[in-house]
Amino acid sequence: MPDRGAPGRDGRMSFPDPSTADDDGQDEPSPRGRPRTHDALPDPDPDASPDPDQDDGQRPAGLAALSLRYQIAAAFALAVVAVASCVHLGMVFLHVAPSNTVTKQHGRVIDEWIYPEFEQNWKLFAPNPLQQNIGVQVRALVRSPDGTSRETGWYDLSALDGRAIDGNPLPSHTQQNELRRAWDFYVGTHDAENRPAGLRGDLSERYLRRIAVLRLDREHAGGAGAVVERVQFRSRTTDVRPPRWSDEKVSDRPVVRELPWWPVPAADRADGLTEASAR
Repeated sequence: MPDRGAPGRDGRMSFPDPSTADDDGQDEPSPRGRPRTHDALPDPDPDASPDPDQDDGQRPAGLAALSLRYQIAAAFALAVVAVASCVHLGMVFLHVAPSNTVTKQHGRVIDEWIYPEFEQNWKLFAPNPLQQNIGVQVRALVRSPDGTSRETGWYDLSALDGRAIDGNPLPSHTQQNELRRAWDFYVGTHDAENRPAGLRGDLSERYLRRIAVLRLDREHAGGAGAVVERVQFRSRTTDVRPPRWSDEKVSDRPVVRELPWWPVPAADRADGLTEASAR
C-alpha cells in the first residue's frame, strides 16, 4: 500500500523521496529479503587457472606417473626383455625345427645358446618325447684299509638325483642332466655288445667311470678309508604306461643292461677329482 505521507507541524503533508524507492515504487527491502543486485555473487572467471593443490581424481597412473627419466629407463628395460624373449624363442624354434639352411650355417651358435640349460628332447613336426624311465645303477669292488676286498651293493644313482630334485625349486644342472647325458653318451657310442664305435666310445667310458667314483665317494661306499678298485654299471629301463583312455599296449617288464667291470685308474681316485674335472 503506498505511503500517503504524514502531516507536519505547519499542516503540510510530507511524502517520501522518490529517489530512495525501487523502480516499482516499493521501498528498499530489508536485509532478510531479496538481495540487492550489486550484492549478487560474481560469475567465475573461465580463464582462471585451477588450484594445483586440489585433487580432481584424474591424476596419471602407471608409467605416465613417472618422470621422463624413469619412463625412458622403464621403456628400455621392457625393450631388452622383449628382444631377449624373441631371441630365445627363435633359438628354441631353430633347435627343434628340421634341418634347414639357417641351422646348417649357425648350428654352433644355436647349440651354445640351448645347451645345457634349455635342452629339448623333441623335434618340431616329429615329436618324440621320452616314453621310458631309465634308472642308472652302479656298484663297486672296494679294498678296505685292512687289505681285504669286497663288493658293494647296487647304488641307484638316478633315484638319488630324483630325491635331490624333488621339492627343490632350483635344482642344479648336475642333478638334472649330468648322469642322464653321460648314459646317453655311452649308449650312443657303443653297440648292443658294449663295444665302442669310434674314438668317442673310450671317452664316454672314462666319463661314466669318473662319475661313478665321485658318486660312490659321496655315498661313502665301502666305509671309511675304502678304495674303489673297480666299478660296474647297469641300467633298468621300463616303459611309461599309456593313459587309461589309450588302446596302446606296452610291456611292463623292465629291460636290464649290465656293463662289464671297469678298473679304476689311480688318477680317477685322486682327492682332487671334482664334478667339473669329471667332464
